[in-house]
Amino acid sequence: MNERWAPSAFKKRIDTLLADFLAEEAEHLLAIDDALRPVAEQLQAAAGHGKRLRAAFCYWGWRAAGQPDSDPLMRAAASMELVHAAAIVHDDLIDDSSLRHNLPTVHVALQTSLAGRPRMRAAARSLAMLVGDHLMALAGQLFATSGLPAAYLARARPMWAELARELIAGECLEILSTGSNPDTDVSLKVVRYKTAKYTVEHPLLIGGLLAGAAPGLRDGLSSYGLPLGEAFQLRDDLLGLFGEPDRTGKAGLDDIRGQRPTALLAKTWQAAQPAQRERLAGVLGRRDLTTQHLQDVRELMIELKAPQEVENMITTRVREAVSHLDGLDLPPHARRALTDLARSATDRRH
Repeated sequence: MNERWAPSAFKKRIDTLLADFLAEEAEHLLAIDDALRPVAEQLQAAAGHGKRLRAAFCYWGWRAAGQPDSDPLMRAAASMELVHAAAIVHDDLIDDSSLRHNLPTVHVALQTSLAGRPRMRAAARSLAMLVGDHLMALAGQLFATSGLPAAYLARARPMWAELARELIAGECLEILSTGSNPDTDVSLKVVRYKTAKYTVEHPLLIGGLLAGAAPGLRDGLSSYGLPLGEAFQLRDDLLGLFGEPDRTGKAGLDDIRGQRPTALLAKTWQAAQPAQRERLAGVLGRRDLTTQHLQDVRELMIELKAPQEVENMITTRVREAVSHLDGLDLPPHARRALTDLARSATDRRH
């Protein structure tokens, strides 16, 4: 991979790298005790999926600063995917989601190995929490042992701390605002800190810092990355309710059942008349929802034009993100790749 951006080839490199790294870690766990096999298996499974966008943004932050393709950089970039895997395990646990990538989530899958045990569900949730914690620790290990010079790694270390702080802050903000009256400003703050930054902005900046990018380039990458990250999550919100579960791999009712503070729900609430709000409030947070409830909520949202509002928010943010590339002195291949990534991250069906 040199001048032409080839997403499938990049994904294969990251997939192989992570599979090898986690297979080795699984062997270390099994050397301690074979009883850890279910944990080792879920550690590998949790990081076995995904589009590898976070690794791609880290890679192109590096290339944007004029650096060449590099195997050590690929290892550092792959660590971003372990951060994501950790966040997903914890998020599914917090939301009590049962499905991810059309497979049982980690805390659900681990119940199989605990069948017949006292407090099986609680024990499986505890194990899943530890799997997520270990994935985050392994992300730091893979980054630190990537093979990049220590001076390069030192440049990016403060951004790692910022990534962890803001990811945790976003998750906490979502928990604290769940169940309250939907509010667009609150929803967008959750989007920004829980997802947008660690998905696009932080990986870009970490790649740039590793490469020794000048402050002006870093500012430009941040201006591109933040609105694009927000657009990415806004697309996720739409797909969560309007996507096809067979393609998204997630249950369509999760956001309604969990009464999550999404921008889509906030836009619906904002546009609703009192009777429509009462109708919506009657389903939010309920555990006994059916596909008919989902259809009713979809119809209400469409009636109030909330999905179109969110589509407009996505379009505006993508346009803003790409416009910031125009003012940057980027290698042509980096400009093309970042432009393509802006489209593929937000114009998707899963």
